[in-house]
Amino acid sequence: MADVAVEPAGAELEPAYPALAMRDVTKTYVLGAVSVHALRGVSFTVERGEHMAIMGASGSGKSTLMNILGCLDIPTTGRYVLDGIDVRDVDEYDLAQIRNRMIGFVFQSFNLIPRTSALSNVELPLVYAGVKGKERRRRALEALEQVGLADRVEHMPNELSGGQQQRVAIARAIVTNPAIILADEPTGNLDSVASAEIMQLFVRLHHEGHTVLLITHEDEIASHTERVVVLRDGHIVEDRRRELVSER
Repeated sequence: MADVAVEPAGAELEPAYPALAMRDVTKTYVLGAVSVHALRGVSFTVERGEHMAIMGASGSGKSTLMNILGCLDIPTTGRYVLDGIDVRDVDEYDLAQIRNRMIGFVFQSFNLIPRTSALSNVELPLVYAGVKGKERRRRALEALEQVGLADRVEHMPNELSGGQQQRVAIARAIVTNPAIILADEPTGNLDSVASAEIMQLFVRLHHEGHTVLLITHEDEIASHTERVVVLRDGHIVEDRRRELVSER
């Protein structure tokens, strides 16, 4: 296939296309003689710089949608275009490159490497991207400073609080300047104080121009975003926007 252009989302000349677009996306799993329709014709567009929550009960298709958004799975039918690239046209190797460089993942369980410093954890996506050591360190230090951990760069995960570990995970997510930050229940393992701090950090990243998508079942978490998409039985049943009071 032709080479896939994977430019940083923050390039000097911004492309005209949105951060992502889904058109009539379906996902069907075949389990023996049974077909499970996890997504049924899902369509929406996310513009650059949006802050959005995707909500839904267990079985709604929320996890399937997250996997497709994160290029961990592909639609059965329909189109998913990420930062101008139609994932249908991308082979497995290039899809892995896109996933590493264009999607910043933040997970409920942090997914940090034990016995590895905060700095090295944040550098990891840049290692996979082939960024050289000096530049890699500079960018990782800058990302840790952005999340308020400039004084914790040599700490191991077990020397950090839960909230600090999630900040390291967020620094790792933003270090490649991705097209989207995709956060799956990012406060699920945190207490209320740390949860509030993490949500304020996402709000700040949004104000700085990052595109942030949160997967959550909590209304309180979704209330920090400017747009909420609700899934039920594989369909979008609600897509609402609201005016936010400044949370800078």
